[in-house]
Amino acid sequence: MFEFKLPDLGEGIHEGEILKWHVATGEEVEEDEPLVDVETDKAAVTIPSPRGGRVVSLTGDVGDIVTVGQVITVIDDGTGAAAATGTAAAVEPAATASAPATGSSAAAAPPPAPAGATVPVSTPSGDTAVTRRPGRPVPAAPATRRLARELGVDINLVTATGPGGRVTPQDVQNFAAGGAPAAVPAAPTPPAGEATVSHVPAEQLGHDEAAIAEYAAHAASTIPFLDVEPMPDFTLWGPVEREPLRSIRRRVARKMVTAMVLIPHVAHLDEADVTELEEFRKRERERRTGQPGGRLTLLSFVVKAATAGLKRTAAFNASLDPFNQEIIYKHYYNLGIAADTGRGLVVPVIKNTDTKSIMQISADIERLAGAAREGTLDVEDLRGGTFTITNIGPLGGTALLPTINYPEVAILAMGQVQEKPVVRNGEIVIRKILPLTLAFDHRIADGADAARFVGEMVRQLSDPNLLLLET
Repeated sequence: MFEFKLPDLGEGIHEGEILKWHVATGEEVEEDEPLVDVETDKAAVTIPSPRGGRVVSLTGDVGDIVTVGQVITVIDDGTGAAAATGTAAAVEPAATASAPATGSSAAAAPPPAPAGATVPVSTPSGDTAVTRRPGRPVPAAPATRRLARELGVDINLVTATGPGGRVTPQDVQNFAAGGAPAAVPAAPTPPAGEATVSHVPAEQLGHDEAAIAEYAAHAASTIPFLDVEPMPDFTLWGPVEREPLRSIRRRVARKMVTAMVLIPHVAHLDEADVTELEEFRKRERERRTGQPGGRLTLLSFVVKAATAGLKRTAAFNASLDPFNQEIIYKHYYNLGIAADTGRGLVVPVIKNTDTKSIMQISADIERLAGAAREGTLDVEDLRGGTFTITNIGPLGGTALLPTINYPEVAILAMGQVQEKPVVRNGEIVIRKILPLTLAFDHRIADGADAARFVGEMVRQLSDPNLLLLET
């Protein structure tokens, strides 16, 4: 028997939703034959079977969430005894909390907790350290989670001592060594008179309200004046429909909250006269029909112009590390393009835009946009971005105030090209105008930097010859 666990699907991915099983229990499967489609918070992937044989069991139905390291399939490959992949023991379903293996033996897993209950978590010494609610993700960096997997530690059982209740690498190492966790700093007491939901006893609330109270208590301890209230009963005013927040949409929600809470956004607006560029683009599009990248959308030229701007304004091709208080300047240019997939927003990345021609960039946009719509993007296509462009032009709208794609520090929004009357050489003429909005992190850049960056873009887009020189 061969136990196949959900493999590591990429940095920062810890779970996925089952979209489709390609096999059924009792069927024969060949090695490398499609086994299951799983949608993570970044992309949908098809996982092939690592062995050939008869499928003995499948874990999870369509719509269920499975975690990295969880046994999802047992295959009878003729080897007899069950062989587990990796170094960690098989992960039980999420409803059952597994105990850490310290020393030569592992403690028995506690019985499943009822819905809404809190689970006391014990340190290796047996003392109760913290309480966590079942199903609530543990705050931890991807590197910390990877360390936990390598050491065979259930990160849900590790006492957190980091800022905001995050589990640190040292917490994981202390737990794996059987040592006591470091002292957790006490949360600051809110000033008198600041009421929060957390003041309501959890036993007097429903399941959802208790979860909100727990969340609000933690949030209020770190963000002054933040008061998260329970949702009202919307059914009092009419029928409602509930849909689980999963996969890509949940990832978008997390990213947006992170960006808006951590980054002080500032926006700079300008307009580019793209009359000559549009004439050149349409002429070349007709001439290059059928060639790779021959569609030549305006976005291809904007990507090239943005790359030119980033070369001259390094602050917008950077990231701010708040923990080490450093600005990380990136000497490569990987531009993300926001794509509406119908299942949520994804940002595939065009790599090395400074070394590619406009035709090559156009071909990359066609390939990535198609894969995004079909849900076949590779995880690598979603990683490594340094700057993002979002384009609402095809859908209409004159302007957009976009949210920065954390941990980047700037994002450019394109509006719809419109014919407008403008003054040129003392005369009113009709020109094609492209609205541009740059949202940026005011911690590492100022308004003057934004004006220079967008000004360089406007200059490039107003003269196709300058773009060709960049190529």
